Amino acid sequence: MKEGLIINRQKKTAAKIVAGARSSQKITTPALLANLFDDLMILKGDRVGGEDPAIIGGIALFNNQPVTVIATNKGTTLEERMACHFGCPEPAGYRKALRLMKEAEKFKHPIITLVNTAGAYPGAHAEATGQGMAIANNLYEISTLKTPMISVIFGEGGSGGALALACGDQVWMTTESMYSILSPEGFASILWKDSQRADEAAAIMQLTPQSLQDAGVIEGIIQEEPDEHLFCQNITTVLTEQLNQLQQLPVETLLATRQARFRQF
Repeated sequence: MKEGLIINRQKKTAAKIVAGARSSQKITTPALLANLFDDLMILKGDRVGGEDPAIIGGIALFNNQPVTVIATNKGTTLEERMACHFGCPEPAGYRKALRLMKEAEKFKHPIITLVNTAGAYPGAHAEATGQGMAIANNLYEISTLKTPMISVIFGEGGSGGALALACGDQVWMTTESMYSILSPEGFASILWKDSQRADEAAAIMQLTPQSLQDAGVIEGIIQEEPDEHLFCQNITTVLTEQLNQLQQLPVETLLATRQARFRQF
C-alpha cells in the first residue's frame, strides 16, 4: 500500500511539473531577455539563407559584461506562434545559434542559452534541409568551444531540440520545467500504445528538475516566482556566480571538464 502511494505521488508530481512547464502563464522569452540583459543587439540569419524566429540570439550586456545570448522563442501572438512553430526550431535556427556561438568564442564572450522548446520542428521541410545534421553539428562544435557556456531550461526541454542548445558547461532548470528525451505522450504511445497514460510516463521518465539534479544531469534548480522581476533576479544570481567561476578556469580545464561531464552519461 505504501509503495502504491509513493508511485501515485510521483505521478502527480511529475504531471504537475509537466503542466507548469507548458503553462501559458510561463514567462515569455522577450520578457526574460528584457529583465536579464541590457543593450541586446539581435542578430539574424544563419549565413546560408535562412532565418528562424524560433531562435532569438545576439550580443548583450550581463552585469556590464558582453555576453552572447541565445533563446528559444514560442511567440506571443497566434501569428508569431505559428511562425515559430510554437517554439520548435528549424535547421536555420540551429545554424544561427552555432554561428553566434562561434562568434562568441572568437571574441571571448560567455554564452548563455535560455531553453523552452518541445523539440526540433519535425516538418518535412526541416528534415529535408538537414535538421538532424544541424543538431548533430551543434553537439559536436559546442564540445570544443573555448568559452564558457551555461544553459537555463525555463519550460520544456525536449529531446535533441533542447540538447543542441544545452550541452555546454552547466545546465540549470527552473522549478516548473522538464527535460526529457521525448514528450510523455510520445513515451506512452511507444511503450503502451496509449498516449492517455502520459502522467504515468512522466513519472517513469524522471524528467523533473529534482530527479535530474539527483541523477547529476543538471547542476541545480532555480526557484520560479509569481513575480517576473523576482524570478529573473533568481536567474541573475545563479548566472553571475557560475559565470564568475567558469571564467576563472583555464581553457584546457574548461574543455576537459565539459567533455567529462557528458561522457559520464
